[in-house]
Order: sequence, then C-alpha cells, then structure tokens
Amino acid sequence: MQKRITICFCIILFIIFSSEVMHVLLHPTYFPSISHFIAMAKAETLTFEVEDNFQKQTNRNRMYIYSANGMQLLNIPVKHGESPHQKFKDTKIDETFDWRKQHFKALEAAYRSSPFFDYFEDDIRDLFAKKHRFMMDLNFEAMEVINECLGVNFSYNKTTEYLHEVNNDIKDYRHLVNGKKDTTIIEPYTQVFEEKHGFINNLSVLDLLFNEGRYAADYLKKQKLV
Repeated sequence: MQKRITICFCIILFIIFSSEVMHVLLHPTYFPSISHFIAMAKAETLTFEVEDNFQKQTNRNRMYIYSANGMQLLNIPVKHGESPHQKFKDTKIDETFDWRKQHFKALEAAYRSSPFFDYFEDDIRDLFAKKHRFMMDLNFEAMEVINECLGVNFSYNKTTEYLHEVNNDIKDYRHLVNGKKDTTIIEPYTQVFEEKHGFINNLSVLDLLFNEGRYAADYLKKQKLV
C-alpha cells in the first residue's frame, strides 16, 4: 500500500511540474512590457515571431514609462514602405528626429531618483548611443541589455514563417504586443511617483528594473499570466 501511495504521489508531482513547462511565442518589442518579460521568465522554450507585418500603435516601436506627470509614451518613428503589408523585420527607423536623445532624457527625468537608475544607467545609455537601421534589431538588442541587467540568460529561437495557428502545447502571447489587448494585472511594487499618481500597472520592464534592480528577476517568476 505504501509503495502504491508513493508511486501515485510521484505521478501527481510529475503532472504538476510538467504542466508548468511553457513553450512561449512572443513578438520582439521595444523595451518590452513587464507582462512580456513575465512570459519570458516562465518559458522553457522561447520563440520570437519575426515574419509578421508591421502594425501601428503597438509596442513594436513604443514603450510606456512612469514620469512625474504619470504614464508617458515613448515612440520611435519608423519609415513606412510602399507596400501596406511591410514586414516588421524590414521596417527601418526614421532618423529625421533625434528620438534617442529625447528618450534617454525622458528616462533620466523619470528615474534619476529611483534606487537603481545609477547602477544601470551606462548600460542603457550605451544602447542609445548606437544607430540601428532596423527597428527589430534594436528591439532584440534592447532585450539583451535588459537580460544582462537582470542577470538572466534567455535563449530563444526565431520563426521562419508566420505562424497563423500554433499547437496546443505552445502559449501564444503575441497579443501582448498590443497594449490595449494586454489585460495582465501585476503585483504592485514601489514606483517613484506612486504617492502622486498611484501604482501604474504593467509599464516597460525598465520601470521594474530601475525600482527593483536585480530583485526584478525573482519578481517576474512569481507573477501570473492569463
């Protein structure tokens, strides 16, 4: 009887732990949202969709931060091709505007007084000092910078064709690229201006990084996604 109980218990444990193995599909975005990084932190295998078409008003070329006036949008201007179905991987950054200087100044103004901005400032500044031709290339490097700051290593694959449908064993989180469709509610953490505007949910992962430092890695693992 004891042997049977032990076997049953082992089977239950196997089911529990195997159910937590996640194969995740995401879009590469600009300094991704916290929900985006939660999905990455929970992924056993991670794949990025790189064969999609560019869509306006998504996090492909924008992020949200917490400024003294509340939520602030930082958007990167891009060049639009003649085709209405321009692939995101072929979308070039528009260098007509000095967006790099504007974005870093905005981050500096928003997070200079945060606990960990000084610690990660040089890593972020170095990224803005580079000139990327394609928006997607910048997004991948931005994620690599965040990974290094968090002290984590997320290995990933890239799609070779657009996945219209995915298998049941794959968690399709591509909808997270559209902030309006992202209904993730995260556990509150301390933010610089929360006494003025309250806690603002699911901003760019930079907000979490500057406020929590490397503790952010453990925070991400504890969060849940719908």
